[in-house]
Amino acid sequence: MAGVLESVNKRTQLVGQNRLELLLFQFDGKQRFGINVFKVKEVLQCPALTSLPKLNPNVRGVAHVRGQTISVIDLSAATGGQPISDISKSFIIISEYNRSTQGFLVSSVDRIVNLNWGDIMPPPQGTGRTSYLTAVAEIEGELIEILDVEKILDEISPAKTDLSSEVKTKFEEERTDEIQILVVDDSSVARKQIVRALSALNLTIQTANDGQQALNLLKGMAQDTDNVSTKLPLIISDIEMPEMDGYTLTAEIRDDPKLADIKVVLHTSLSGVFNQAMVEKVGADDFIAKFNPDELASTVNNHLSI
Repeated sequence: MAGVLESVNKRTQLVGQNRLELLLFQFDGKQRFGINVFKVKEVLQCPALTSLPKLNPNVRGVAHVRGQTISVIDLSAATGGQPISDISKSFIIISEYNRSTQGFLVSSVDRIVNLNWGDIMPPPQGTGRTSYLTAVAEIEGELIEILDVEKILDEISPAKTDLSSEVKTKFEEERTDEIQILVVDDSSVARKQIVRALSALNLTIQTANDGQQALNLLKGMAQDTDNVSTKLPLIISDIEMPEMDGYTLTAEIRDDPKLADIKVVLHTSLSGVFNQAMVEKVGADDFIAKFNPDELASTVNNHLSI
């Protein structure tokens, strides 16, 4: 594993081309799981962990990595499986989600695969661990499960979704007109967080689970008007989604004269300088890193007021 992430910084050209690379890993069983390489900072043999009082049961301890103390989450236990049995032979995937860094404990790390977002499908309906899936992909005849990390993190440390009293009061005084917007995110947890954070803005909020579903909805609206933005002036979209990512959705919107005037705010747990460059390349109006309710609501309010 020493060199598995050596070329991560060279992979940014995939973003905006509806492509991604998954780091594949396993728990104690044979099933393989995936995480987007862009969210991975480092993969390490699991170091010694320190147990602290009152930790969530799915947090196996904290690790000291390169001068930083991070929580180490047992992904198997957090998704309803058995805790990983032998920590000494396991790995931690150090990842950055929603402005925080944490380690995910896994039994083994396999390799990186290059895929098209069109090959990433919504999870099948079912019970058990499937509730923690955000997508699936077939690789070499095997179904790879892509975990809804935002759901896992929210169960361990729920994100603050309420606006501060100052911001909420401001919006309640300023916004009296009801406007329709669209929220696009493959994570049900993220959709609920966004809707709750924007509740003070007096908005009618539609939701879609991925870029393709959102585009179909917009195309349907375009059959009745020459300018959809008069009915739906703004979209908040995640970037990472099955079937069609947020960058591709934005490009499709800009290429359609009936949709082109809709403002697009990309809202994602991805981080890095390349995001801002891609925002400009595909023609989005703004980019916000998840998840700060005051910042999100203020950004939306500003774009609706222009």
